[in-house]
Amino acid sequence: MTTSPPLPMSLAEARARGWDAVDAVLVTGDAYVDHPSFGAALIGRVLEAEGLRVGVLAQPAWEGAQAERDFTRFGLPRLGFFVTGGNIDSMVAHYTVAKKKRGRDLYSPGGRVGLRPDRASIVYCKCIRKYFGEAVPVVLGGLEASLRRFAHYDYWDDAVRPSILAESGADLLTYGMGENQTVAIARRLAAGEAVQALRDVRGTCYLCDVRETPWGGVQCPSLGMVSGSMAEYANACRIQMLEQDAVTGKAVKQRHGGRMLVQNSPMPPLTTEELDRVYALPFARGWHPAYDAQGGVPGLEEVLFSITHNRGCFGACNFCSLAFHQGRYVTSRSKASVLEEAKLLTALPDFKGYIHDVGGPTANFRRPSCAKQATQGLCRDRKCLAPAPCAALRADHSEYLDILRALRTLPGIKKVFIRSGIRFDYLMADGDAAFFRELVQHHISGQLKVAPEHCSAAVLDAMGKPYIESYLRFARRYAALNRQAGKEQYLVPYLMSSHPGSDLAAAVELAQFLRRENIRPEQVQDFYPTPGTVATCMYHTGLDPMTGKTVFVEKDPHGKAMQRALLQCTLPQNRALALEALRRAGRRDLVGAGKQCLLRAEAPHPQTVRKQEEHRRGGQKKEHR
Repeated sequence: MTTSPPLPMSLAEARARGWDAVDAVLVTGDAYVDHPSFGAALIGRVLEAEGLRVGVLAQPAWEGAQAERDFTRFGLPRLGFFVTGGNIDSMVAHYTVAKKKRGRDLYSPGGRVGLRPDRASIVYCKCIRKYFGEAVPVVLGGLEASLRRFAHYDYWDDAVRPSILAESGADLLTYGMGENQTVAIARRLAAGEAVQALRDVRGTCYLCDVRETPWGGVQCPSLGMVSGSMAEYANACRIQMLEQDAVTGKAVKQRHGGRMLVQNSPMPPLTTEELDRVYALPFARGWHPAYDAQGGVPGLEEVLFSITHNRGCFGACNFCSLAFHQGRYVTSRSKASVLEEAKLLTALPDFKGYIHDVGGPTANFRRPSCAKQATQGLCRDRKCLAPAPCAALRADHSEYLDILRALRTLPGIKKVFIRSGIRFDYLMADGDAAFFRELVQHHISGQLKVAPEHCSAAVLDAMGKPYIESYLRFARRYAALNRQAGKEQYLVPYLMSSHPGSDLAAAVELAQFLRRENIRPEQVQDFYPTPGTVATCMYHTGLDPMTGKTVFVEKDPHGKAMQRALLQCTLPQNRALALEALRRAGRRDLVGAGKQCLLRAEAPHPQTVRKQEEHRRGGQKKEHR
């Protein structure tokens, strides 16, 4: 593995490389950080490896004269523009779950806000069309595009929006991680094919006249139908989710007025050899020097000394977008590739001997969950881990443990931590306890973060998570292993309030569980209805799209606040809300001095006590008479 300078961000930088023009312009809503954890950098380096001259247009202005200067900075690229909103959805980057403006943007220089527009992918594509017209190919990709590729519920509008491909005016949309799709598109454009002819690339979407709709595949309810019917929206969601497997997934079509949106079958995930090649590309592993004066880009800090060893997640929680973006099929890098990256990290200027994470979407996944997936795909009718592990599950940490052991022995490395999510239910399904022991002994920096999310069986079913008994068995074993190792390390459970399926009674149940287990969460996450998840479909429709069953959804802000307050009811500022919640839930029995009580009864005001005493004495005098 080697490093090289970042890709050029201006025509002057391109000319310094001896280029008179560029082949492709990569437009991103993030600041340009040349690190494999940043999607724009990853795609840029993949295109560079194809021999292309790639320019990066990061966080361009989108209004006024500066917008024209930015978008025309490189001139007309030979192949076209490749556009992404950034590492996360631009609306999530800008707004909290309460729809309030965030005060910091981790993917912008100095953490500044306001350097990208709302709905960045759409805005950037429209700017390209404004300054270059229809002649230049525009390919839209990245997380924002991937999760909004069909007609989708938009939380910020509280309405159904069309496919982002229809709104943006782009020619093609790549969904999923995108490397192989992008390479296939670039090669064919370079060979002289028109972008309108590229309708057979897997992992892409295109729009065509309904009269040109291809045969085969499946058709889901149209934009008009999902906009007017909750049942049809849920039905469309179910069809889209079922066809995301690279082995069994069919093309999915959705009518948008007179045009048909066509999603081709998913692109197979990168193999181990392909992942190794991608991560061996010469990333500079830093932000572009243009950001030095602004203090750099905060989002780099967490990943700079971390290693991604896998992709995909067969956990497939309903509130997580991974199943719709990366997919459920797990692939991983080779041991040699991971060790090479670790050696490279030790040579970086600010490395202090600590690898912060060796993880991915789920840290302790290395292989598909069962043997049949490579040829038969993942099961369409059940999850691998929830509500209980499948009988065909292969729970094996030996390969991951072997990599961690090798990393610990490398010169210059003092500690190797695991900070991304551990699936505790998968860990407990492994009959060999060696990984759990060494996790406790070597790979925790004081706290291990895990995600039980809730304790109510009904809510966990709506989440697609295992039942709480699995977490309790894990927590007991974790405590025992820490005692044996003579370590004082803690569990930090992630908890979510107001997820579809959670009413006040479920929130009370969770509050009681936290009290019994002596858990005082410092932070509670409200459910955030982001595009492309089953849970967001539940939030919008009140229906579980996979079963058709009705699901309770708390949409009232005050109701959400009461649920959240119950989970942190010991905080003085939450007392009034928690007390109101208990009253509404008919659980006044949980207010008092008993061991089971969540709130202590308030001491009466001194003036009230005095009046009660006077009233008592007056009664005694009457009795005496």
